Parts: sequence; structure tokens; C-alpha cells
Amino acid sequence: MTLAGYRSVHGAPATRPSLLLRIRDRQDCRAWAEFVEIYTPLVYRYCRKHGLQDVDAADVAQEVLLGVARSAPQFEYDQRIGSFRGWLLTIVRRRLGEFFSARQRQPQASGNSAVQRILDGEPDKHEEAQWDIDFQRRLFDWAAQRVRNEFEAPTWQAFWQTAVEALPAKAVAERLGMTLGAVYVAKSRVISRLRLCIQEACDE
Repeated sequence: MTLAGYRSVHGAPATRPSLLLRIRDRQDCRAWAEFVEIYTPLVYRYCRKHGLQDVDAADVAQEVLLGVARSAPQFEYDQRIGSFRGWLLTIVRRRLGEFFSARQRQPQASGNSAVQRILDGEPDKHEEAQWDIDFQRRLFDWAAQRVRNEFEAPTWQAFWQTAVEALPAKAVAERLGMTLGAVYVAKSRVISRLRLCIQEACDE
């Protein structure tokens, strides 16, 4: 899906305060389930991009989420200070740096010193931008998985082919045997539902 397509679903990327407030309550199992579903794959992919093997990336992702769980009750969301995703990126980078440092101390270890040097510094604008894009994509995938079965196949395909695959609406209408108007209506219906799904998890 194009970046414009992701933004058409949920607008400018922003972590919504309601989910962050809810995870402060460790007894709110639904909030934590949503948080884990959204963020674990995001952290895992970041670790894989920085050279970790599957098992190590999964372990680091789990440790990051446990760290968030310990810190969540004291976390104060203030978008004027900075986004939650920015704070999370700092935690991920710190934990990943600790992983490489520990591996360097092991006998016959061959840690990636170049990655270590990068993690020791501050994330640059490109890295932060990529992190936000990855978040948008993860949030879209998560919402799409949740709402997919609520729509008939032609409706979903009309949305998917126009919004995700960026095909011309006229070509999609011909392919699916729908009118052009029906394609636009289908796309609008699915996008509205996706937005609602995201808001239910991440907005007040």
C-alpha cells in the first residue's frame, strides 16, 4: 500500500492517548492484548533490520514490552513533549544496544560494532521517519485483519485494489463487475470501518 493510502485510512500518524492510559492499568487485559498485537511486530522487525536472528529478535521484543509494562503506570502522555512512539524507539534502541554489548562480552563473540556505534547515538530523522512509517503500516495491517471478515469479497476487493494496490477505480469496477459508483462506495465503507477500528483501540 502506498504511504498516501495508509494516511487515507488513519490520517497523520499519532499514538492516541486512550490506549496509553488504559495500559497503565495492568488488569486491563484487552488494552494489553491490543498493545501487544500492534507493537510487538513493530519492535521485532526493527530488531531484524539491525541484524538479530529470529529468536533473538523475539526475545528482545518481549523484553521491550515487559519494560513498557513496568513503566506504563508512571507514563504520562503529553504530546507537546514527544510521542509515545518516540519514547518506545528510545527503549528499543537501548535494549538492542545492551544486547550487542552483552554479545561482545561473550567468548569468541563477533558482535556488529558498526550497529553498536549507531545505537549509541541518537536516532536521526530518517530512522525516526522510517519508524513512524513502519508503525502506520503495522496499524493498518492490524486493523485490516480485524475487519476483513465484516465485508463481502467484492466490497473488500474494491477497497483493496483501489486503496492498497492503487489500481484505477474504473479498471477495478470492470474487473469486479461493479459500477464505478459502487467501487467508490465500497472503498469509503471499508476505510470508515478501518478508521473506527483504529479509533476504538487508539483513540478516546
